Amino acid sequence: MKLSFSPASPFARKVRIAAIELGLIDRIEFISATVVPGQPNDEYSRITPLKKLPVLILDNGDVILDSYVIVEYLDELAGGGKLVPASGATRWKVKSDHSMLQGMLDSMLLCRYEKMVRPEPQRWQAWADDHWARAWNGMARFEKQTEMLARPQLDIAQIALVCVLGYADFRFADCGWRKAFPKLDAFHEKMLERPSVKISVPPPA
Repeated sequence: MKLSFSPASPFARKVRIAAIELGLIDRIEFISATVVPGQPNDEYSRITPLKKLPVLILDNGDVILDSYVIVEYLDELAGGGKLVPASGATRWKVKSDHSMLQGMLDSMLLCRYEKMVRPEPQRWQAWADDHWARAWNGMARFEKQTEMLARPQLDIAQIALVCVLGYADFRFADCGWRKAFPKLDAFHEKMLERPSVKISVPPPA
């Protein structure tokens, strides 16, 4: 299998962590890809018109899109139910938490693009502030979810939370999330003890 990725992408990081945790990392070839808003990439567009990272290209040429769907595919490949609970209330709780975290990452990425990519005269500060508030308020909600932070078996929602916090460190280093959310800070530090999390930390910005 081949995975298009960038070391800076929190979505690709999610898949990398999952692949390591599932024991599948050696079956994946990592292909570096660059996707920049406003800049065409015809070669990558032929793989996915959405031009989003990552995508997983199977040995038969089939393409699996979206980081969550890729993780779910890998989870099934590894026997199922390891990172995505197979059934019951926990399954829907984990999937719902993941959807919120995915949306938080989307908002953080849009804030990054607004500040660093959009020409300054065209920037919309109120729009960026609104998206940052979505991410920040999401962190505040997870700060209160002690059960989720303490679940003994690693799941896709916990991996996504690691990627949110890691991306905050990477692109918004002065945002102060550690001071504002000490329980998230403790969770993040504990997760960094896992090799999958530690080796997938983005390079210095």
